[in-house]
Amino acid sequence: MALLLAIETTTRNCSVALFRNDKLIHVKEKTYEDYSHAELLTLYIQEVVEKAHIYFKDLDGIILSKGPGSYTGLRIGASTAKGLCYALNIPLISVSTLNVMLLAVLKKEEYKFYCPMIDARRMEVFSLVADRKNNEVREIRSDIVDKSTYAEFLTDKVLFFGDGAVKCKKIINSSNAIFLEDISPSARYMGALGFEKFVQKEFEDVAYFEPYYFKEFFSEASKKG
Repeated sequence: MALLLAIETTTRNCSVALFRNDKLIHVKEKTYEDYSHAELLTLYIQEVVEKAHIYFKDLDGIILSKGPGSYTGLRIGASTAKGLCYALNIPLISVSTLNVMLLAVLKKEEYKFYCPMIDARRMEVFSLVADRKNNEVREIRSDIVDKSTYAEFLTDKVLFFGDGAVKCKKIINSSNAIFLEDISPSARYMGALGFEKFVQKEFEDVAYFEPYYFKEFFSEASKKG
């Protein structure tokens, strides 16, 4: 019996969940207009542990949503997860954010293809394409979205979902494009993939682990004199 704490900070949704094996025990999450993870993540972790009436020493592993996503969110999530693993001497398990998003929708409807999207600012999204059996038919990419970006898949029904799908709705003009806007990366869906990796002992090297940024981070110099 494994107690696994899951952390999701790749978007504006600050999310923490506790699992017994792959069964959800408790979750705490909220989506903010700005990134408040630095202030709230450790408070959410404390609340989830207390609500489950366990101690930190009872945890058997930390599951981290590794990206792609917000650079700032990924850094906060990774540093917190690594700190817990060091302090408690427990393994770190990373799972793909987009693959976790797929698990949130695959049982809802049957479409030919599923495309989770994470907003990467402007008209760019991080996305992948999978079939209804959760097989990837196109790997994770950073897409500058226009009306032809997903044309090869739109010969049949495609479900686009995630915060990146919101801004793509007016651009992907096809009767085969269906948009689901209320799905965000959430720790509540991380149990199945995380527990599978725990059983198989697919652990990260805590000292050298880096989140999946996908592309380099560039900061803009201030334009103020």
